[in-house]
Amino acid sequence: MNSSDLTERQPEPRDILYVNVSRIGDTLLATPAIRAVAQHWPNARIHLLAHPKRKEVLCHLPFVHRTGAIEKTRARFMGHWPGKSYDLAFVCNFDRALVAYALRVARRVIAFRQPDEALNRRLYRVVEHPAQRTTHAVDIQLLLPAALGVPPAGRALAYRVTEAEAAWAKDFLDRHSIGDRHPLIGLQVASFPTKAYRDWPIDRFRELCRRVLTTWPGAHFLIFGGNLEKDRTQALAAELGAAATLCAGRLSLRETAALMNRTDLYVGVDTGPTHLMGALHRPMVALYHGYSPSRVLKPLDHPCLTVVDHPLADSCTETASMADISVDHVWNAVTRALGR
Repeated sequence: MNSSDLTERQPEPRDILYVNVSRIGDTLLATPAIRAVAQHWPNARIHLLAHPKRKEVLCHLPFVHRTGAIEKTRARFMGHWPGKSYDLAFVCNFDRALVAYALRVARRVIAFRQPDEALNRRLYRVVEHPAQRTTHAVDIQLLLPAALGVPPAGRALAYRVTEAEAAWAKDFLDRHSIGDRHPLIGLQVASFPTKAYRDWPIDRFRELCRRVLTTWPGAHFLIFGGNLEKDRTQALAAELGAAATLCAGRLSLRETAALMNRTDLYVGVDTGPTHLMGALHRPMVALYHGYSPSRVLKPLDHPCLTVVDHPLADSCTETASMADISVDHVWNAVTRALGR
C-alpha cells in the first residue's frame, strides 16, 4: 500500500464481500461489524461467505444481500476468473487461502495482520489484532470496518427467525403438548469437546432443574445440543421425565433457534447455541469459565441477560473447574431472570 492510497478518495462501494469461516459463535460475533458496513453504505450489496455448516445462521439478515459457503481448501480453486467482482472485501480469518481468494476477487481487501508479510503488503488495510482476552470479540471484529472510518451501528448480535420458522416452533410445542407449559426453559449443558472446561457439571444442572420444578411445578425444559454430548443430554432427559423434551441431535440449527425464541428463559454454558440465544434478545442466564470470561464474550446490548462468571474470572487457567460455580449462584440468577 503506497502513501497515495491513504489519501485517495475512493468511490462508494457497490459490492462488498465479507469472509468469516469459523464456528457458530465467532460467526455471530461478526454480525455487528457487518451491520455497521451495511448502514455506512446502504446502497451496497453485501455478500457473506461462511463455513458450509455455519452459513445458515447468517441467512435472512435484512442487511445482507446473499450468503454462500467457502472453506480454505475450496478457496484455493475459487476466484481465478478475469476481473474483480467486489469493490471491497473484509476477511476475519488468519488463513492464507481465504485472504488470497479475497485478493483475487476484490479491488481492496481489509484483514487482520497475517503471518505472511508478503501477503500483508497486498492488503489495502492491515488491522492489528488485540492480544487474547483484552478486548471483547465484537469490538475486535468492529476494528475491520473502523479501518475505513466506518462507525459502529450497535454491538448487539444479529439473527432473524422467519415467520415460517416461528410457525414451525409453535406447531412443535403444540404437537408435544407443551405449548402452554410455563416457564418454558431451554438448557445447553455442554460446549464442544475441545472446550469441555467450560461445561458446568451435569449433576448441577439436575439440581437446578429440581429446584425449578419445586418452585414452578408447571415448568418444562427443552434440552438443546448436538450428538457429541448425547450421553449427558439423554441422561438428564431421562431423569426429568415428562418435564423435559430432548431436542439435542434431533433438530437443525435454525429449528433450534426458532424454539429458543419461544422460551421464557435459557440457561447455558459458553458455546455456539448460547451466542445464538444472545442474538435473539430473549431472557437468558449464561455461565462463563474464567479462562473465557464474560467481559470478552457475553452478548452486548442485550436487554435481559444475566451473567454467571467463574469465581476466578480473569485469574485462572483451563484447569479450573466449573464446579466452582455453585447451584445457589445459578439458582439466584434464574429466579431473578424469571422474576423480571
